[in-house]
Amino acid sequence: MKNKFFTDKFLLGAQIYGLLETWRIIMGILAGFMTPHPPLIIPDVGRGEEKKIQKTIDAYQKVAEAIGRLQPETIVLLSPHQTLYADYFHISPGEGARGDFGQFRAGQVSMKVAYDTEFVRALCEAADAVGLPAGTLGERERKLDHGTMVPLYFVNQYWTGYRLVRVGLSGLPLSAHYRLGQCIRETAQTLERKMVLIASGDLSHKLKEDGPYGYQEEGPSYDTRIMDVMGRGAFGELLDFKEDFCEKAAECGHRSFTILAGAFDRTAVEAKQLSYEGPFGVGYGVCAFEPRGNDGTRNFLDQYEEKERKRLLALREQEDPYVRLARYTIEAFTETGKLPEMPSGLPEELYSSRAGAFVSLKEDGNLRGCIGTTQAVRSSLGEEIMYNAVSACSEDPRFPPVEDWEVERLTISVDVLGKTEKISSPEELDTVRYGVIVTKGARRGLLLPNLEGVDTVRQQISIAKQKAGIKDHESVELERFEVIRHY
Repeated sequence: MKNKFFTDKFLLGAQIYGLLETWRIIMGILAGFMTPHPPLIIPDVGRGEEKKIQKTIDAYQKVAEAIGRLQPETIVLLSPHQTLYADYFHISPGEGARGDFGQFRAGQVSMKVAYDTEFVRALCEAADAVGLPAGTLGERERKLDHGTMVPLYFVNQYWTGYRLVRVGLSGLPLSAHYRLGQCIRETAQTLERKMVLIASGDLSHKLKEDGPYGYQEEGPSYDTRIMDVMGRGAFGELLDFKEDFCEKAAECGHRSFTILAGAFDRTAVEAKQLSYEGPFGVGYGVCAFEPRGNDGTRNFLDQYEEKERKRLLALREQEDPYVRLARYTIEAFTETGKLPEMPSGLPEELYSSRAGAFVSLKEDGNLRGCIGTTQAVRSSLGEEIMYNAVSACSEDPRFPPVEDWEVERLTISVDVLGKTEKISSPEELDTVRYGVIVTKGARRGLLLPNLEGVDTVRQQISIAKQKAGIKDHESVELERFEVIRHY
């Protein structure tokens, strides 16, 4: 029974292990759990359907029993269904909250939680100290969400003597989520708080053709991969999942799992997969994680960032003059706030030719800005690139301005547009070869060709319509264009 999860040794804590060895574990993170949140798992909601995910129910009972034995003072719960912002982690404010399953026709099932206000305040301070945008501002809904209530429904059967910290996810890179996990652990240790972390999140929503979201081949592929990674406690591999892959799989828990991973940074972990199933077309996975002392080799964010630094340096050495001009402009602008003079020594066409151009920025594989012009509006292509580089890093309304410390982390591409031509039907488009412009009256939207995640002409036109504020069912005039993409 040496490898039995949650052995009596662990549950007895310091009495068995010795005070010096366990102090930072006991006064910190006691355990972490990866859990799904299907409302139908609640009997009053499922009304018999919950029996089809009995393995998940049994695994949830094990998780709840373990938490009951650990008796944490604080539960930090990460939910993708609480307030979410693109560039900010929302932490629920106030003294507490209530919630029920009324939206699932079971309003009689309700709960009330008290928040750990001291932990929330300290966590906000820890995040601010490392420049991580997190806090209690911008609450949209005080009521508890089902991503929070489903796990607590089971936990409350075994332990109610905790205070809750409820944390939302964000559109920030996975590395930022990992860093938030580090802040959560640091807060628990600073406050000498016995804490359990629950990462709430379903896996792929696209496992079956007859499921509520249909089928995508990335769906089962994601579930197989994530259960392997989490079952081994190989947290560093979470950072290697590509954004496009996760989007196609339609998962909702990956960022929760990455925060959990950060909370176990530099910690030896005994991981155990408790269950996996997906009979309704959505993947439900349950895993448990027990800290086993310090392990400096499990500094996964440091390893990832060093690998990324080397990769980006290699890419910079290969950047062509168009991209080097965009980077030079962004570096100067983020340092001085001014557009620099065009440098000498560039290819002649950058001084003499004119064309529309788009500058696209990515950070940690995620889009960080993209602004351009469909036709030339400057006196030269070089100026076109420089002005659009400034706009991409400072005026894209979807993102905050790029800061000077971020520039070295950016992957930059420059698209030089060819002439546009009107077409009569979508059959004349090709998502790899042609970009598209849609026009409805004064509204006009553009999408570049050969973009990750845009695999069909229908998708291409639909996204271009969204950008123009045109409804998907509205008819539009179509134009196509080719680009030369510079890396």
